[in-house]
Amino acid sequence: MECRKIANTCVKILLPLALGGAILYWMYRGFDFGSIKHALLHEMDWTWMAASFPFGILAQMLRGWRWRQALEPVGERPRTAVSVYSIFLSYATSLVIPRVGEFTRCGVLKRYDGVSFAKALGTVVTERVIDSLLVLVVTAVMLLCQIRIFSTFFDRTGTSLESILGGFSAAGYAVTLVCAAAVLCLAHMLLKRLSIYNKVKATLSGMWQGAMSLRGVRNVPLFLLMTVGIWACYFLHYYLTFFCFDFTAALGVNCALVTFVVGSIAVIVPTPNGAGPWHFAVKTMLILYGVAESQALIFVLIVHAVQTMLVIALGVWAWGALAFTRRRTAAAAATAQATAQSAAMHN
Repeated sequence: MECRKIANTCVKILLPLALGGAILYWMYRGFDFGSIKHALLHEMDWTWMAASFPFGILAQMLRGWRWRQALEPVGERPRTAVSVYSIFLSYATSLVIPRVGEFTRCGVLKRYDGVSFAKALGTVVTERVIDSLLVLVVTAVMLLCQIRIFSTFFDRTGTSLESILGGFSAAGYAVTLVCAAAVLCLAHMLLKRLSIYNKVKATLSGMWQGAMSLRGVRNVPLFLLMTVGIWACYFLHYYLTFFCFDFTAALGVNCALVTFVVGSIAVIVPTPNGAGPWHFAVKTMLILYGVAESQALIFVLIVHAVQTMLVIALGVWAWGALAFTRRRTAAAAATAQATAQSAAMHN
């Protein structure tokens, strides 16, 4: 059993690394890496890169503040600093195993502030849904404004919705739905027969409470404002890097928005920090805007590497800060919650 766990962990780490590495190798085969060194030392304006850092940091801080607000309706009130540190650490750990950061930050709040893991995970689901909706809206606007560029992108990458959906007939859709329903029913029956059924049921119940937390958010406009602020900071963190290089400085905000949206979608592919898919998507779009392929390869490699180092630095900072953070005892947390509820009733 222990060997199986180790093997599963190795697969989770090695497969994303192999996928990202394979894409990067394919992109940079035959590339002159001496040009990267020359760009870093002689062509790049580091002032703009440094100016982008505060926005990258603020985006993660806003995510921590927003998460704390989402947890309040389900009766959880973690400390602000711990919430922010958990976000810093989650991004860093996702560099090792993609998507594990979502569980890491829930674990940090449970360990240091006694927050229910299931409820915290439920609010993460809510956050992801809201973020996805926002990205979809921005993507739709970009598609309408830059339809010519996107059409060329889909043609060159061989990607089209018609070709994907064309592989299914009406019967194919029906069979897929029936199979999916059968799998869910079978999973439900198996879980009922297992001793962990009640534990799983309680966990899913907690996740559902967390997912529904937005309905009870005390200040919905502030929550939505922070959501927009998160993505505005992400965009500025990326856009300011355009001014680091002469060949991207004049491309304009439309190009930045299009490449930002395409890059944000590309990171859905589970590789460390989107390495590989992000490089390919952004490079391809930059070429469509007239950037030479060698220059586009320089841009995506340097920008991704530097921003990844920032994520690592914030993760190390959070790990060190949490080492000096006292754990809030369950009794102290319960007392604090009771006091807050009493004060709210009197007000």
